[in-house]
Amino acid sequence: MILNKILICSLSIGLLSLLSCNSSKSSTGNYTFKTECIRTEFDGTLSLITRGSGNTKSEAIENAKRKALIDVLFHGINEGKPECYSTPIILEINARKKNEAYFDRFFGNKNEYKNFISVKKELKPLIKSVDKNMTIEIEVRVLRTELKQKMISDRILKN
Repeated sequence: MILNKILICSLSIGLLSLLSCNSSKSSTGNYTFKTECIRTEFDGTLSLITRGSGNTKSEAIENAKRKALIDVLFHGINEGKPECYSTPIILEINARKKNEAYFDRFFGNKNEYKNFISVKKELKPLIKSVDKNMTIEIEVRVLRTELKQKMISDRILKN
């Protein structure tokens, strides 16, 4: 009798664990996608695969582009082809926070960031997650050299 209760309890816990794992796979809201490098051109331009989420397709694409630039600026690219891994343009710790007003403008309404990134193509169809957001995967070109020069000319980065 006690053995049956233990067995039923174990099976119930196992079933709940299995169900929670399956639901998390379909939801993209809690998963962090990493930006991946496909290739680096001779001029320093990076071809990247990035993902973004939003309420609409265009919002998801813009968020993916912002994410790619944030990764190039502050985190570096360490996924994808090893021959095109790169260090972040800005190595200073907390540089984004220290220059918050600048980066709010850069990524904000003026859309300055769009001068340094372009969409090459959509790679995967839209995915709708549980919270009604869409996630899209795109290939982008990042003008890394020009972006670095912009950071130098705006005195965010020292030459």
